[in-house]
Amino acid sequence: MTTARTATPSTARAINDRLALNLLLEQGPLTATELRDLTGLSRPTVADLLDRLQRTGLVAVVGERGEQRRGPNARLYALVASRAHLAAFDVRSGGVSLVVADLTGRTLASAEVPVHGDGTPDTAGHLVRTLLDTARGVGVERLHTVAVGAPGLVDPATGRLNSTGKLPAWHAELLAELRGLPGTEVILENEVNLAGRAEYRIGAARDRDTFVLLWLGHGVGAAVVLDGRLRRGFSGGTGEIGFLPVPGTGGLPSATGCDGGFHSLAGSAAVCELARAHGLPAGAAGDAPAAEAAVRAALDALGPGGPGGPFLDELAARIAVGAASICVVLDPGCVVLGGELGRAGGAELAGRVERRLAELSPLRTEVRPGTAGGGAVLAGAVLTAGDAVRRDLFGES
Repeated sequence: MTTARTATPSTARAINDRLALNLLLEQGPLTATELRDLTGLSRPTVADLLDRLQRTGLVAVVGERGEQRRGPNARLYALVASRAHLAAFDVRSGGVSLVVADLTGRTLASAEVPVHGDGTPDTAGHLVRTLLDTARGVGVERLHTVAVGAPGLVDPATGRLNSTGKLPAWHAELLAELRGLPGTEVILENEVNLAGRAEYRIGAARDRDTFVLLWLGHGVGAAVVLDGRLRRGFSGGTGEIGFLPVPGTGGLPSATGCDGGFHSLAGSAAVCELARAHGLPAGAAGDAPAAEAAVRAALDALGPGGPGGPFLDELAARIAVGAASICVVLDPGCVVLGGELGRAGGAELAGRVERRLAELSPLRTEVRPGTAGGGAVLAGAVLTAGDAVRRDLFGES
């Protein structure tokens, strides 16, 4: 038999405080009257919580409503954005992008730091010093939380980064350096999962609780959100679709390499090769920027007799093969195309993938272009760090 627990006065106050703080975070400055209307709380309760939150330094009066001249209800209350600061990293093989943000997630400063080759013995230390210098440049002396997006598998049990390929040693060293910062929580997450979180919260999947982000860049990957929850799997490997066995690659992947898997069909090198076969320009490097440029060139060559249409049709058919394998297992109802290629192809590529997918799968699936932009990984990292700060400061579980 389960016994219902009665909320204590302190529990009720904590719940009311969190409710008000989240409203101020989502909607910006509000008057006491607006808080009463939005929360349904009484006048004395709202007055009490505003007084309490001001004493904790989380809320401050920032002005008055123009249409209200007098009285306490005319005061505008807002979160104190400087109460805590956070940072986010997008870690790649060739360097990092980083941002420093305030409690509301507003970017205060950013930096791009290239890393050549395999880096040096001091690469990780240099990157952390760059982060701290960037933060101090905008008056931030302490970072509450740093969220890091990196390629590879993040073990849900240990938080360790495990590579499915060859990653430079400075990736792990950077994490160790960050975790040595006093008083700073460090959160590690797979980069595609962070991009998926950004699409869910601020991008193309804002109206969906279940969807899959298909990441199309140098490699391929997926972020799986089911019933509003990001799914990582037993070892953190959910979405490692580069290893997905698919027809058309002439081989099979192995436990140590994704050549022969979906990566060989839709990774940037394969897309560049396909573009050249259709007479479109594609950089010899075969990297993500070269493949992105090839897709954009195809969009510019969509006229009658041009190579753009046939190339996009064949690319869409390849992407649909991988998407169909995901859809018949998970039935997400929605696939978002992200990464450099998904962003470049936009609605034109998404529409072609959707039509081809409908021919391969009996499950109705909408395909949308990602809208979180080129900074989706960083955006997801900022959201993740902000959630952690809020859990701490707002007392959320």
